[in-house]
Amino acid sequence: MAAALSMLESNYEADKLTYEIFSILENKFLFENKNPQFCLPKQTALPLEKLKSGKHITGKVRILSIDGGGATNGLLAAKSLVHLESNLQRKSNNPNARIAHYFDVVAGSGAGGVLAALLFTAGKDGRPMYSAQDALNFMVENHGKISRSSPEGIFRRVFRSSESVLGKTFGDLSLKDTMKAFLVPCYDLNSCGPFVFSRADALEMDGYDFSIKDMCAATSAVQSVRVKSVDRKTKIAAVGGEVAMNNPTAAAITHVLNNKQEFPFCNGVDDLLVVSLGNGESFSGGVAGNATPLRSAVVRIAGDGVADMVDQAVSMAFADCGTSDYVRIQANGTVGASQGSLKGDKKGLLSRVEEMLRMKSIESVLFKGKKLADGSNLDKLELFSTKLIKEEERRKTSILPAVVLKQAGSPRTSSATTLSTTSSN
Repeated sequence: MAAALSMLESNYEADKLTYEIFSILENKFLFENKNPQFCLPKQTALPLEKLKSGKHITGKVRILSIDGGGATNGLLAAKSLVHLESNLQRKSNNPNARIAHYFDVVAGSGAGGVLAALLFTAGKDGRPMYSAQDALNFMVENHGKISRSSPEGIFRRVFRSSESVLGKTFGDLSLKDTMKAFLVPCYDLNSCGPFVFSRADALEMDGYDFSIKDMCAATSAVQSVRVKSVDRKTKIAAVGGEVAMNNPTAAAITHVLNNKQEFPFCNGVDDLLVVSLGNGESFSGGVAGNATPLRSAVVRIAGDGVADMVDQAVSMAFADCGTSDYVRIQANGTVGASQGSLKGDKKGLLSRVEEMLRMKSIESVLFKGKKLADGSNLDKLELFSTKLIKEEERRKTSILPAVVLKQAGSPRTSSATTLSTTSSN
């Protein structure tokens, strides 16, 4: 034993590996996880050449963040996801691959929250309920009902009805039925602060599991919508996620870095792969001539400004670490610049969104604002899909899981880390 300890002390990588293995075993014991996907494989020996290489052997946590409605009411993000899923299917030679299979965390605000729910909620067969194309079709068919530019009162009538489109889509499914780490914000008028619907909170604490349909109603609400948790212990008066957190990327990163139960080896942005999907900036069209009420337009402009600030901060963090594992997809403001929000027939809407994706993308530059990139948004999605495929392939032979998601029925460990606040009104 003394000789073995001496050998470990002389080999930093071996010592680190031993520590990580025992951390996983402890995590597994605490979670009582029976799912073989999250258990250590039988062959626990790691090749010596990997130990000597000093390379990162625990993988990277994959985050998908989707902005609120923006100028395209979620259609730009939805179309981006169609291209990304198509790339993943082609490169993996698996036509049944879905977005949810290649991400560990999803965060969505407003229309982005609805997209997250469509793509990451498990159906009866355990697979994602919607493909990216199906989710896009849903948004095109219903974007007038779930957008911030809907006529006053229509949202309340749509989502309060037992026959609402989201009620029919999700039924009684709740946050516990989401497949991956899941974060969707709204603003709670009772507590005067952000409220984040979270899978981790739903599993960890009483009063934090909400139905998917109510969560979508809250994050998309134009006017105050009162929603209650499944057990009716928590009540909030919600307005849309665009008010609270139009770009939820920073919240998703913070959640991962502070949740060691589910992401035990993630210590910084160099342990992350992040794609953030924008939806066009409302300010590009100005307020004049736009049918959107001034109050709503101001909210959108403010939301766009905050979204840009989040993009700048995240870009700076990744640039400081010398990594290119953060990608932002956003229109560069030259399509429909004089027309505000996208309008027109379905075919025309999709054509304009596709045009946005084919244009040169914009990038935040450290201390220099923004610039046009050499490639298009489609080029970015193509390159990022390759990184996602490589990470998925790496996990098939890895001894240590990058993610150990808590499952329903596991003992509570007080690991919930979101910004949620409670109200007993």
